[in-house]
Amino acid sequence: MIAPFRWWHIEPVLLIEDELFGAERWTAPMFWNELAAGHYYRVFLSADDVVGYAGLAVSPPDEAWINNVGVRRDAQRRGVGRALVDDLHAEASRVGAKQILLEVAADNEPAQHLYASYGFEVIGRRRGYYQPSNTDALVMSHEL
Repeated sequence: MIAPFRWWHIEPVLLIEDELFGAERWTAPMFWNELAAGHYYRVFLSADDVVGYAGLAVSPPDEAWINNVGVRRDAQRRGVGRALVDDLHAEASRVGAKQILLEVAADNEPAQHLYASYGFEVIGRRRGYYQPSNTDALVMSHEL
């Protein structure tokens, strides 16, 4: 079930962040900032456990950025990520965005394939974007 991301979801989301991203994980203050800014964040709940989360920031007049998508490893390949991206896509359309953008690690092929299935295309590369691993980020875009 997809639900609004609330402050009490930050702690379980941080566990997923640590599992997936290690030293490059987001911190609690980063999530607090996203929620305080009013960005569109959702969690995927299974038996009241957070198994995934995703966030979208709208940049008026017509651009939206997917800031995060994370799915707990034991819940991957079960449609959780796709359901979250579907939800973000619907919200971007609802607010009138004409373009959705995102950054994804150049070595994260499963995520790239997921985004490509929505029509996202690579439009750029940010060298050494993810720190401390110095991994490049691919900038992907999808026209709505």
